[in-house]
Amino acid sequence: MRTEVPDPLVGRRILVGISGSIAAVKLPLVVSALAQRGAQVRCVITPSAERLVSPVALASLSRQRCYLESDQWSAAAERPLHVELAEWAELVLLAPLSASSLGRWVHGLADTLLASTLLATEAPVLAAAAMNTSMWQAAPVRRNWQQLQSFERVLPLAPAAGLLACDRQGDGRMAEPALLLLALESLALWGWRRDWQGRRLLVTAGPTREPLDPARCLTNGSTGLMGVMLAQAARLRGACVELVHGPLAVDPAWLTGLHCHPAPTAAAMQQALADLQPQADAIAMAAAVADHRRVSPAAHKAGKVELAAALNGGWEPVPDLLAELVGRRSGPQPILGFAAQSGDVLAQARDKHQRKGCDLLFANPIDRPGSGFASATNQGWLLGPGAAVAELDPAPKLAIAHQLLSALGALLDAPLRPPADARPQTGPAAAGP
Repeated sequence: MRTEVPDPLVGRRILVGISGSIAAVKLPLVVSALAQRGAQVRCVITPSAERLVSPVALASLSRQRCYLESDQWSAAAERPLHVELAEWAELVLLAPLSASSLGRWVHGLADTLLASTLLATEAPVLAAAAMNTSMWQAAPVRRNWQQLQSFERVLPLAPAAGLLACDRQGDGRMAEPALLLLALESLALWGWRRDWQGRRLLVTAGPTREPLDPARCLTNGSTGLMGVMLAQAARLRGACVELVHGPLAVDPAWLTGLHCHPAPTAAAMQQALADLQPQADAIAMAAAVADHRRVSPAAHKAGKVELAAALNGGWEPVPDLLAELVGRRSGPQPILGFAAQSGDVLAQARDKHQRKGCDLLFANPIDRPGSGFASATNQGWLLGPGAAVAELDPAPKLAIAHQLLSALGALLDAPLRPPADARPQTGPAAAGP
């Protein structure tokens, strides 16, 4: 397998359009991050946004000229600026998208440099709305936003709930810079297609923590990144995502737009999965669930001698959550399992795939650099129906997530027929990878 993993944004020509919302003050962080990741960045800023963000700062951070409204027409220019910018861009980030800019765009107005550029470009556009809650809820804005959903090449990001600059608590906050960067990366990897629109995906992520006493627990090195990337990739592709997760070590912004269900222990995760499975169209079990737990955790913090004695007995296997899901489904509901392994990963994965009875199994090595727990990248093998095996080369976990989602989606598009020889275990067994 290859070890060099390129950043999906390196070398990409990204046009950043900034309109008049107080959220514009966050854009210098985004522009700086894009430039540091090796993207070519140009900025277009509206007159209203100029009052909030310095064009000089944007030019310095992007290492490119920042274009103003006064630049639109010039006797020295060989071509109209809005056409040149529109054709130059490979990706467009429109953030914040104000109510005024939204209205201009959906009604086809070309009375500003930014509005003209949006109409002229054929590049995919990530549009992140931001405004006061009452403005966001106003009937004309809702109609315009609904109309934008039907635009080709547009990936819309609705604002989130939170404390706004006007001191109001409600919907209207623009997506945080970390989520904007993730969505841009998704746009570069997958595009704007929303092939999961109308589907519900149930995802598990992160480790579980099985208590030994009030101060100690049995856990593992999972950060939850792979599961969260699966959840966000599905959300960006149109899915409604239920995320059941243990303790996570990811940017909180990446949980925006997901229906999160904290489940710190295997028992809590087991109950959440039983509650949510009937509504799911597909399931991805990326959580690293503990294999064993204490039958009776100590009620007080154990001393060293007491703890050493307790570790020699009193354990029970955690129920096999993946096999339970497979055995409980009543109709076509493709299930993706995960196997984090060391050594001969593929041989172990083939055995697990047959035992668990899941439709897909992604096996990734945890004893190789750039793979497994706490790594930004991953690699491995995807086992599917009929003993099919596809090798997934080292890539960012978001890229791996998109590949896995496409495989799950293919099973949703074709009526599922579980293999006749798949006999999932039903008794207590190791539930973790």
